[in-house]
Amino acid sequence: MAPSSPRTRAAAALRMKQIALDNQDRTIMRLRAQLATERRGLAATKKELEDTQMKVKKQLARANHVECHQKFQARIHEAEDSMQAQHLLIEALVYEKDSLLQTIHGLQEANNSPAPFDSDWEEEPEEEPEEEEIEDIPLGEGEIDDEYDIF
Repeated sequence: MAPSSPRTRAAAALRMKQIALDNQDRTIMRLRAQLATERRGLAATKKELEDTQMKVKKQLARANHVECHQKFQARIHEAEDSMQAQHLLIEALVYEKDSLLQTIHGLQEANNSPAPFDSDWEEEPEEEPEEEEIEDIPLGEGEIDDEYDIF
């Protein structure tokens, strides 16, 4: 074989390796571009997910607020109904009391007896409790008078 043949083979091998490296560089650049595109897509998806989660949280909060509001409204209506029933009961009791007083007054007039509710009656005066007097106890010898102690 000719002496240039190994050089040609070596040059051809180097050229093949260079082409392979160039192909790998292009593949790496293409993959990096795809990776960047995927990252942008993931970032956009993540932002959409976060926005959706915030919307869901707001909707849940709003739903909870509406439910609480409805419960409070129901309690208010229940309390109002109870108050109205109590008011009607009080009115009925007042009417019954007036009716009973009129009946008693009519019976008293029929019997010519004094009306116990019409007469003025006096309250007995309260007895005032006697105040106990505190005696001054003289200080004897050897006793300590705290009022004049100096420390």
